[in-house]
Amino acid sequence: MQRGLPASRSAACRLRSRLKGTSAPSEPSAAPSSSRSARGSAASSGPCAARLSRGPARTADAILSPPSPRQRGAATIERRARAARRGPAGRRREERAVRGALWAGGGMSAGAARRYVAAALSRARGHPPCAPRNRAEGKVLETVGVFEAPKQHGKYETGQLFLHSVFGYRGIVLFPWQARLYDRDVASPVTEKSESVAGHGSKEVKGKTHTYYQVLIDARDCPHISQRSQTEAVTFLANHDDSRALYAIPGLDYVSHEDILPYSSTDQVPIQHELFERFLMYDQTKVPPFVARDTLCAWQEKNHPWLELSDVHRETTENIRVTVIPFYMGMREAQNSHVYWWRYCIRLENLDSEVVQLRERHWRIFSLSGTLETVRGRGVVGREPVLSKEQPAFQYSSHVSLQASSGHMWGTFRFERPDGSHFDVRIPPFSLESNKDEKTPPSGLHW
Repeated sequence: MQRGLPASRSAACRLRSRLKGTSAPSEPSAAPSSSRSARGSAASSGPCAARLSRGPARTADAILSPPSPRQRGAATIERRARAARRGPAGRRREERAVRGALWAGGGMSAGAARRYVAAALSRARGHPPCAPRNRAEGKVLETVGVFEAPKQHGKYETGQLFLHSVFGYRGIVLFPWQARLYDRDVASPVTEKSESVAGHGSKEVKGKTHTYYQVLIDARDCPHISQRSQTEAVTFLANHDDSRALYAIPGLDYVSHEDILPYSSTDQVPIQHELFERFLMYDQTKVPPFVARDTLCAWQEKNHPWLELSDVHRETTENIRVTVIPFYMGMREAQNSHVYWWRYCIRLENLDSEVVQLRERHWRIFSLSGTLETVRGRGVVGREPVLSKEQPAFQYSSHVSLQASSGHMWGTFRFERPDGSHFDVRIPPFSLESNKDEKTPPSGLHW
């Protein structure tokens, strides 16, 4: 596909969904393609879209790694000095970041990870984050930037570089989204102005405003996170009439404010992504020094109907936290009927030290037309991920279609403990809304 043409015109990036026009979630089995065919698809699809693949990511070789022993020692001193005033909330935040460092650092010990993250949380100007060039081959570390203090209040600006505190990848902020977070584990203050959503078979849950960011993922880090988080999870419908043609934008993600570990870099192109120079330009007079081009603003405005993040649902069962983010994708006609499409992103997080493995999923899907469907299956997207203290999180996206303009979904995930016992984790109920009031429904990718 030539640069700048709509992604839907590229046959190379086309994927036929396995859905049959029913409401069952689409969670196909993982079918890794060869590296040769994967590279060919990515190259032919231009800077904006690639063939949706469940196989491993396939570019570059750098990921977050621990600093030198001297730097770790300095971070330890600072961490002890701050321990008394950090409080429970700070300790929980650091533990989450430590888990991300454990995952990103591969064989890093828990103690080294904590010392490493302490440097990030203490604005350690002399302790730069580092990335190895293929640690399996024993190559040396390289500096990627200097940590900054995470923002407790306010938003990160467009162009902010960051490390993901859970998955460890490098990224850059494109723009923020203001979402309504419905957290079934936290009771909202009565005096706070908030919206509410009634969950299936449970009490009313109050929604609070929460900031998420649209970000680009550094392509060099994709191979290191592809088994824990899909790097081609943001999908959209084709512009033409085929109701089952889906496309993906590789290396595009949604990141919660608390998952951002900001850093700065003197590199004028610190992130490797085909859209980086198309969306951002370097301006040393600005902070951060990467500012939005007109193309980014236009792209956000034209594609916000299917990009926009509005509601986030969260619930914890037996220390397994499930977060769900639904997105309306649009409506297509199929066999003389309207088919409405949604994608949903799910993150599973183990908040305990016990190792557990996801074995089964059980969905209940209610349509406004009055139908109630039950879907059971092994694992999710062809995988049965293990959640441990070292690798506590797994994130994936899937799709659902209804022959009605709205509906609801809820269900459970069944996990297995090391002793063979099982337990069910609730999936928070969430609405599937079609935004019928919009004059122009979501329709493919626009440039």
